[in-house]
Amino acid sequence: MKPIARIYTDFPDKFGIPRQSGIVKELKGRVVFEPPYRDYRAVKELSEYSHIWLLWLFSRSEREDWSPTVRPPRLGGNTRVGVFATRSPYRPNPIGMSAVKLDRVVVDEGLGPVLEVSGIDMVDGTPILDIKPYLSFADSYPGAVCGFADRLYGQQLKVIIPHSISKTIPDDLTDALKGLLAEDPRPRYQNDPERVYGFAFNKYEVKFKVDGEILTVISVESK
Repeated sequence: MKPIARIYTDFPDKFGIPRQSGIVKELKGRVVFEPPYRDYRAVKELSEYSHIWLLWLFSRSEREDWSPTVRPPRLGGNTRVGVFATRSPYRPNPIGMSAVKLDRVVVDEGLGPVLEVSGIDMVDGTPILDIKPYLSFADSYPGAVCGFADRLYGQQLKVIIPHSISKTIPDDLTDALKGLLAEDPRPRYQNDPERVYGFAFNKYEVKFKVDGEILTVISVESK
């Protein structure tokens, strides 16, 4: 299979990215088609849909071998579960899937049709294999049982961003930053309150500490 597009996001690295799409609705991305697929006819009527599926490659996690079990960080990093019971990137075929909101389809003179989306969970430059419309009547099962993921979803941290820091970045990025930090980007087995964590977001380097259920941003500096 050949990548048909790439998505451009605020995440140059994997650390800090939400574990699932749609969790942080404020996070934006731009899907830019590769030159052979910049045909406006290919996205005709797509703007009638509010959400789309993106099928993509875990391009930072490709391996020659595979393991039938993995250790999800959200379970503490020591519990092994079957790889097909997870969305781990370390799988026989490193394919990811994300349901994202389609904000709009724009026409770029040089790039052709560009899809502006939100609720992303992908690193900058991720190859996109396919795009499909999200169908609520077929793709949504409100009563579905979600295994161990159900027990972990919804556990959020209280995020504190001092005013002296928040005023240095745009409001829309502040909202997005709060949303992704509330989801706790750390592996669950790391709980040292004195440890300083850092990750790249947009054009900034963000550093924070976590003490119990409170996450405090200690600096946001331009890279």
